[in-house]
Amino acid sequence: MDREFIAERQKGLQNYLNVITTNHILSNCELVKKFLDPNNYSANYTEIALQQVSMFFRSEPKWEVVEPLKDIGWRIRKKYFLMKIKNQPKERLVLSWADLGPDKYLSDKDFQCLIKLLPSCLHPYIYRVTFATANESSALLIRMFNEKGTLKDLIYKAKPKDPFLKKYCNPKKIQGLELQQIKTYGRQILEVLKFLHDKGFPYGHLHASNVMLDGDTCRLLDLENSLLGLPSFYRPYFTQFRKINTLESVDVHCFGHLLYEMTYGRPPDSVPVHSFPPAPSMAVVAVLESTLSCEACKNGMPTTSRLLQMPLFSDVLLTTSEKPQFKIPTKLKEALRIAKESVEKRLIEEQKQIHQHRRLTRAQSHHGSEEERKKRKILARKKSKRSAIENSEEHSTKYSNSNNSGSGASSPLTPSSPTPPSTAEHAPF
Repeated sequence: MDREFIAERQKGLQNYLNVITTNHILSNCELVKKFLDPNNYSANYTEIALQQVSMFFRSEPKWEVVEPLKDIGWRIRKKYFLMKIKNQPKERLVLSWADLGPDKYLSDKDFQCLIKLLPSCLHPYIYRVTFATANESSALLIRMFNEKGTLKDLIYKAKPKDPFLKKYCNPKKIQGLELQQIKTYGRQILEVLKFLHDKGFPYGHLHASNVMLDGDTCRLLDLENSLLGLPSFYRPYFTQFRKINTLESVDVHCFGHLLYEMTYGRPPDSVPVHSFPPAPSMAVVAVLESTLSCEACKNGMPTTSRLLQMPLFSDVLLTTSEKPQFKIPTKLKEALRIAKESVEKRLIEEQKQIHQHRRLTRAQSHHGSEEERKKRKILARKKSKRSAIENSEEHSTKYSNSNNSGSGASSPLTPSSPTPPSTAEHAPF
């Protein structure tokens, strides 16, 4: 219990926590959240998910749970189960369950209608939803299980069923993809983002784990996340930059992160990126600079259309014949537009708070710095010297005035009569 030892240990533990909380994957880990904020993370989400899934199976008896897929994703409140259909026992599917997030602005009716609309969405670069349903507090979706896994599994050479931390937190080998893969996958992802932007469907959840690989084709996952109002994987990054304030610009910034990971086999150490390591082509660096550099983060993101015109993607030939289909009724389109505006308004407010907090912290840090303290000491000494000089001058002026008034012909002042104010007292020095 030695005082110095405890102070040293406390400092060491603080440094340890700082390292953990600045690691993007570890800071989102359930164990870390429960340790730092036990009151808000006390619920057993696996238990809640099982209850919801069990209720669903009562009305849909054709599905059967094979096994829970523990911690395969990064979200604490999203759970996955490996499934099968009773009359097709060899086929494997994945059920995902998630509750509502802080950005759920759709009415319950519109939310449930839009979730049930997702299986009708057909696009060569969107991973097909087999079944979708929702209630007033959560959503449940079923998709085919893909043995090859996601784009992130390809980059990190990971097994899809392993826990998220094991797969991606400490890779054995860091290696980016081939240039042709970067070009093709990048073009496919931009095409589907543009499609969703044109439809007025907010996404905001692009990252390598939300891109399924099907042969040489990328297919986007988790369109339901924006309807549920869930926070984006890269939210801690783009909340720092006030020019990234629409869901379209969020998607483009997230695309920059994804392109960096495809190129270098790992995420950037920090954003904005001040200088990029050597890449397979300067065309790759040009796109990265337009989405992750200091200038881009300060001035704003390009559009998906602009990125598609850049040399890296403009010469990629897409060989798909599948025609995109996603019919959203006008009433639901309007509901999506209003919800999107509310999401962006909350983002702008959060960015404003972070900006103000940063300014305050900088001011406090500057005020408390050693150099600043020295400056203040020097100024204080100068001030006290100046006031001492002023006081002595004032005193001598008073003395000379009183002598002058005493030597005149007028009768001497009696002790009871008030002393007239000296004009010299009010004269500026």
